[in-house]
Amino acid sequence: MRHDRLAQRRSRGRILDGMNQFPSFDLTNRISLVTGAARGLGRAISLALAHAGADVALGLRDIDADAGLLAEIQSLGRRALALQMDMANLDQVQRAVKDAVVHFGRLDILVNNAGIAPGNRAEDVSVEDYDLTMAVNVKGTFFASQAAGRFMIGQKYGRIVNLSSQAGFVALPTESVYCMTKAAIAHMTKCLAIEWGAHNITVNAVAPTFIKTPGTSECLGDPAFRADVVERIAALHRIGEPMDVAGAVVFLASPAASFITGQTLMIDGGWTAR
Repeated sequence: MRHDRLAQRRSRGRILDGMNQFPSFDLTNRISLVTGAARGLGRAISLALAHAGADVALGLRDIDADAGLLAEIQSLGRRALALQMDMANLDQVQRAVKDAVVHFGRLDILVNNAGIAPGNRAEDVSVEDYDLTMAVNVKGTFFASQAAGRFMIGQKYGRIVNLSSQAGFVALPTESVYCMTKAAIAHMTKCLAIEWGAHNITVNAVAPTFIKTPGTSECLGDPAFRADVVERIAALHRIGEPMDVAGAVVFLASPAASFITGQTLMIDGGWTAR
């Protein structure tokens, strides 16, 4: 009887301990790689990961274009590494992932941020623009995930976060090819999540609306276009900031999101809720 009561108390203690394991957003000692890290969302995501405790490898189309980002990450007390990583060049993609693993000893988090969006009316899209957009946005994302996934499978742990877009869920004029690629990323996210879940790898995506970055400065600089975007962002009526997206990426990469996979999180201020 005494042994049974002792076992019951221990069991209750374990349950209480489990209830007290609050969500953790800490990424201390995790190694991350962010593609397209030089500016805009990639820069914000890299800094947010470092602020959460992760060391950061920076995938750069031009390795000399980090514009002080390495120093900013190091000022947060984290290690940083610049890597030549043009997402249209699969040799560079695979080499950058390998170099990150060799340098840091492992790779825990991959953020597929790099993407391009050459706008044009559907009837005027060139084969060159179509092929390049597909190569960077879809092919580059898949093979960066494949290269990272191979290491993550071996270490039985990984977090992959892809950059989709609200453009993958709504049609935007003059953006037909870009919209297709972002829809593809959302479905790719599901496919990889199903295949790699058994290896303790989660794969998710975020889908931002128009965010205030160098890439959107021209279109958002048009008062009529900006007013239309703000009106369509029905719930919040403001233009998003890069850290609005970076916060969601940190969450999906953190222990707090360990039971979330195959999902695309809309970061659109309510645009698609209308």
